[in-house]
Amino acid sequence: MLKVLSLFQSSTINHKYTSFRKLSICIVGSGPAGFYCAQQLLKILPSSTIDIFEKLPVPFGLVRYGVAPDHAEVKNVINNFSKTASNPRVKFIGNVSLGEHFTLADLKKAYHAVFLSYGADQDVEFHVPGEKLGNIIPARKFVGWYNGLPAEKDIPVNLATETVAIFGQGNVAVDVARILLKSVDELKKTDIAEHALAKLAESKVKNVHLIGRRGPLQVAFTIKELREIVKLPGVQPIIDSRNFQEIHSTLSELPRPRKRLTELLIKTAAESTTKDPCSKKLYISFLRSPKNFVGSEFVEGVELTVNKFKSSSNVPYEEQKFEPTDKTEHFPTELIFKSIGYKSSIVDPEIPFYRPNCIGNTRVSPGVYSAGWVCTGPTGVILSTMNNAFNTANLILEDMKNNVILSEAKKPGSEYILSLLKSQNIRTVDWEGWKKIDEVEISRGKERSKPREKIVDIEEMVDIGGCNY
Repeated sequence: MLKVLSLFQSSTINHKYTSFRKLSICIVGSGPAGFYCAQQLLKILPSSTIDIFEKLPVPFGLVRYGVAPDHAEVKNVINNFSKTASNPRVKFIGNVSLGEHFTLADLKKAYHAVFLSYGADQDVEFHVPGEKLGNIIPARKFVGWYNGLPAEKDIPVNLATETVAIFGQGNVAVDVARILLKSVDELKKTDIAEHALAKLAESKVKNVHLIGRRGPLQVAFTIKELREIVKLPGVQPIIDSRNFQEIHSTLSELPRPRKRLTELLIKTAAESTTKDPCSKKLYISFLRSPKNFVGSEFVEGVELTVNKFKSSSNVPYEEQKFEPTDKTEHFPTELIFKSIGYKSSIVDPEIPFYRPNCIGNTRVSPGVYSAGWVCTGPTGVILSTMNNAFNTANLILEDMKNNVILSEAKKPGSEYILSLLKSQNIRTVDWEGWKKIDEVEISRGKERSKPREKIVDIEEMVDIGGCNY
């Protein structure tokens, strides 16, 4: 954050290139990265206009569809994003898609600069036998399902089983485990989708296993997420204390955040045997990877490979490597969630992907930039996305200085893109249209004593807030 503030205070912001006549800029994606880019561009280029294109009819991306419904405080950033979108120099255009309704070449023709911030919407695969069996669900889809993402509203979720396995030990995996274990009475107070709430009310899930391929020092979830789930009423967390036998001696050498997280894991493991038994249990297991998913049409179990570390104890914890052993275990379960990472879609052939999961470069090509998960991969929290987006936005000053971006060249901006959309009879949703949708959702939520009831049908959204340019 200090780095970002220093950029605001530096003389670069007052560079002569900011006095050029207005730039036409577009941002593809209206999640945190997109809005933070817009926020920074408004500050450093006071004469610019910014168009934000969004595939869905509604804004906010992962804040709306990725943040867990019981983490309402995280969604408060929407208030800042709304202020940005209400700026007269910003135009929100929803229900349009890069690669379907227009191309990157179209955007480059219409704008001086293009910022890609459309996130990571595909799943990383295990590439092991049986992975396509029924009831093996990507965590991303499950999160979208309970958050009311239109594309995931109809995914089949079978909660008529007592034991669930979640592969992955990041915050998303913990979110999935918490939603499965949390009291439905508590979830009723959130903006969780009504179809998900009804299904969870009938859930028979009692045992959730959070399984990681590495050790306790490599877990990716935060201490806040861990503390919340191990304190869930009616849930008994269980961790084998033997996982920490070789860790105690090096605990003092860990960075403070990792040390505190590990101490909480050790404490939880120690209390596993003394806490009164509960009807629901959360198991956190390490050094296990799926070798083979077992079943005919639907998953019935998984054969696990037991891993071991191959690095020396002198290697820093974040660099420690593991390798499979000959030992395997059979784990019976009829429902599996995989939470091992996301990758970005190649929505346009002109977008060069330097890595399998993402663009991996904030400068994609002259005048084209990437920010957020499409650039960094699915890592970090909203704060890290903000810093990445701010730094990406600042690159435009350097490129103006080096004549990569020529503001003297007139660009048609949204006028050109909207003409393309009109020729295809695409109904778009502007900011005023979103506010109409917002009002309807809040009104429906009040009827159920919830913050909002999200509309999960795109056509209904467009009927409420759509417009024709």
